[in-house]
Amino acid sequence: MATMMQPQIILLKEGTDTSQGKPQLISNINACMAVADVVRTTLGPRGMDKLIHDEKGNTTISNDGATIMKLLDIVHPAAKILVDIAKSQDSEVGDGTTTVVLLAGEFLKEAKPFIEDGVHSQNLIRSYRTASHLAIEKVKELAISIEGKSLEEKKNLLAKCAATTLSSKLIGGEKEFFASMVVDAVIAIGYEDRLNMIGIKKVPGGNMRDSFLVNGVAFKKTFSYAGFEQQPKKFENPKILLLNIELELKSEKENAEIRLSDPLQYQSIVDAEWNIIYDKLDKCVKSGAKVVLSRLAIGDLATQYFADRDIFCAGRVTEEDLQRVAAATGGTVQTTVNNVIDEVLGFCELFEENQVGNERFNIFSGCPSGLTATIVLRGGADQFIEEAERSLHDAIMIVRRALKNSTIVAGGGAIDMEVSRYLRQHARTIAGKSQLFINSYAKALEVIPRQLCDNAGFDATDVLNKLRQKHALPSEGAPYGVDINTGGVADSFANFVWEPAVVKINAINAATEAACLVLSVDETVKNPKSESAQGEAAASAMGGRGRGGPAFRGHGRGMRR
Repeated sequence: MATMMQPQIILLKEGTDTSQGKPQLISNINACMAVADVVRTTLGPRGMDKLIHDEKGNTTISNDGATIMKLLDIVHPAAKILVDIAKSQDSEVGDGTTTVVLLAGEFLKEAKPFIEDGVHSQNLIRSYRTASHLAIEKVKELAISIEGKSLEEKKNLLAKCAATTLSSKLIGGEKEFFASMVVDAVIAIGYEDRLNMIGIKKVPGGNMRDSFLVNGVAFKKTFSYAGFEQQPKKFENPKILLLNIELELKSEKENAEIRLSDPLQYQSIVDAEWNIIYDKLDKCVKSGAKVVLSRLAIGDLATQYFADRDIFCAGRVTEEDLQRVAAATGGTVQTTVNNVIDEVLGFCELFEENQVGNERFNIFSGCPSGLTATIVLRGGADQFIEEAERSLHDAIMIVRRALKNSTIVAGGGAIDMEVSRYLRQHARTIAGKSQLFINSYAKALEVIPRQLCDNAGFDATDVLNKLRQKHALPSEGAPYGVDINTGGVADSFANFVWEPAVVKINAINAATEAACLVLSVDETVKNPKSESAQGEAAASAMGGRGRGGPAFRGHGRGMRR
């Protein structure tokens, strides 16, 4: 009786939404599976593209998992985890963003029946972590190193990795052309970590084959004043002066007041302004530089002055381009023109201004340090060029990763099938429930080859059976994956479908972590919407303007009763 009389304890604010237990977990799993279904069809060389239209009216066509996830604007708290792992895969490795979302979705899908049957999620998490550890060890064991090869061989291998990445993109038709371009660009910057040393410039018009690589820096001609056309547009072995100052005739900024006793003194003040600018220009010329670039404006007076002395100048060059010119030519950006010595000047073999499509480009080639490269992209529609840029970014990241972590594995679902077979075999040696859980993890890994078949329009069951039969043969099965062209199975290594091992390792790791994270949540607490609170605050602010505050809203001074 005493227990019945106890008052109800109110812990959370009124209107707080709490959901817990098994239904809550199932709901989170369903949300994650729904997200995985969105990007499912974009996987592989025959993957479809998504056209995303945002509220600002911008249209994006893409089949890059990370881009789609970013643009979807997902609000479900559990499903947001998948967006985060896609972003982390993109920033860490560059490719495999669709793979990581699919794997996480599939791990949860396999866990769902166990949760419904009353299995504790911690048991699943423990088994998934063990399986993930075993899978990563197996991938490392199957990986083949490209270390110690000659530069030509290495270039060839890296181009194959880039081509595998590009095959699933919009520019897949020209993958060999772009793969070699990407490899040259990455090798040009060497082990330089800053990705912005590879510039990608987009020029609408022409076709994809008109794209080209500049071993140096190229940027669009900046805004120029009269006198620009008289400047030379080509130099061999010029010295380059990089500035971060304005070369303009500036009138006094402050409202200064000068009292003159003699009108003739006025001229000396005007002359002083002119002398300052002429002194700056003189020092630029005396430095011996033939190309002067500045981040700030170079005015009409300076432009004409340089033109008369056969010097090329460009003002308002973007910070990024100026830094790339500095890195390539070995120059240093100066904030003053006093005491410009030879050590701070850049140098390159050839500077020229060329027409590319409707744009004019300033091109610096044959740079001594060579730590930069520029890819100039051509193509029809703007959306197409945007997607081409995203695709090249993925390929550049992959080549950089393969260059640093020089191990590769077979693509086309081959590595997934081999790891799946190994886990199934290992599961048989385990007593207890975790045998079932590791088996379901192994089954989830088959989603990659299955989805590759589905997207290409082949019978997935048939192809997977052939793959399982091949991988069951211990000696030769490991490199066999889906053959997208014939709908059968083929040796992925022989067909040059390769990817860096780090892509797979990262994907398995991130997907397992995400799945375990979703499985470990058993209660969601949603605070009541703060909109009502905001509304009240706004109302009281409005009412407070009148005399007498919110109780007398509308009775303030000057308002009609």
